[in-house]
Amino acid sequence: MTLTPSGRADPAALTPRQGLAYGLLGLPLAFVALPLYVILPNHYARAFGVPLAALGALLLAARLFDALIDPLLGRLIDRLFARSARAVLALGGVAALVLALGFTLLFFPPASVQAAPDALLAWAGAMLVLTYAAYSALSVSHQSWGAMLGGNEAQRSRIVAWREGLGLVGVVLASITPVALGLPATTAIFYIALAAGGLAWARAVRPQARHAGRPAAPGALWLPFKSPAFRRLLAVFMLNGIASAVPATLVLFFIQDRLQAPQAMEPLFLGSYFLSAALSIPLWLAAVRRIGLARTWLAGMALAIAVFAWATQLGAGQTLEFAVVCALSGLALGTDLALPGALLTGVIQANGHANQAEGAYFGWWNFATKLNLALAAGLALPLLGLFGYAPGVRDAGALNALVVAYCVLPCLLKLAAAAGVYFFVIQKSQGFSA
Repeated sequence: MTLTPSGRADPAALTPRQGLAYGLLGLPLAFVALPLYVILPNHYARAFGVPLAALGALLLAARLFDALIDPLLGRLIDRLFARSARAVLALGGVAALVLALGFTLLFFPPASVQAAPDALLAWAGAMLVLTYAAYSALSVSHQSWGAMLGGNEAQRSRIVAWREGLGLVGVVLASITPVALGLPATTAIFYIALAAGGLAWARAVRPQARHAGRPAAPGALWLPFKSPAFRRLLAVFMLNGIASAVPATLVLFFIQDRLQAPQAMEPLFLGSYFLSAALSIPLWLAAVRRIGLARTWLAGMALAIAVFAWATQLGAGQTLEFAVVCALSGLALGTDLALPGALLTGVIQANGHANQAEGAYFGWWNFATKLNLALAAGLALPLLGLFGYAPGVRDAGALNALVVAYCVLPCLLKLAAAAGVYFFVIQKSQGFSA
């Protein structure tokens, strides 16, 4: 990688080796995210018999705590960047160790805990807090590092694409290994991937160091909210994120009870979804060069709405059709992964906060992501229970409630997000370096 005249790293010169070095940590982070956010609710409901209402409340509380600490972590990471990149890497190493420990204890609780429902909920809550905190510290550090490399729209999207593309490889593996190899083997693979990603990150191109003694931007914790461009982008990001988080939380219930598909087909559905997303990223990056980040993101939203509208018509046994739904919705997912983060980097640059407050921005960004996941689990699961759905219940009323939650609600939220992209991002594009 070369340097620009200002001394900043030039992402246009990012070689595949350098892109791999930075982006590889995205693989284990995404690998562990799928079990935490998609498999865990289903696992605790079916393996341990935890009621959906109690499970939803627990996940809501844990994820809200996780969301609330992200801005504080972002502020801490800005302070560490003010010292050196090595200080950030040290925090990442500690967070990786805690993440591996928390994940193991969460999915493999002691037998004595499993035998007592209240103790199991308390154990799960404590382990979720531990695991989420470590995951957040590592994620915000890694995202901020990439944002500090800077660049124009195409360059920023390329950096994010390396991280998210390798993350999708991790998600594809995570969607297959629990069913094909079991949770113990999945955990071992996660350990190996996390170690490899951490070592690669330590050798990655480093952002430009701040001048000696230069602090992060004053009041950096709340600084992002002084920007109208950031507030608009964050609102759109949250609407779109909830639209994605609801079906992610409910997909296994939809597969098992609405489609009544055998468990052996679950890796096919999840794998096709994430593989399509990974393969779509080069196509979406080509679209960015033609029509820009915001319009490309809008196109992905439109595709997702059409696909989930079709999914409302699927019923028992239509597994091939659902595989197509998964592939097409995965295609749309590529925009959600590669483009919003690049838009955020543009906002940071336009506000004059580059190399000063990336941690604060990405702390709030991850706060929004976690809040989306918390609301998806904390609202969708109890509401499904209220309308008569429970795992294994297949009467018409319960399944209709599942279809509304899995398909219709995301479409409405995506429509709102698409309107936000058009009116708040495209029409006010000067704040996004478009």
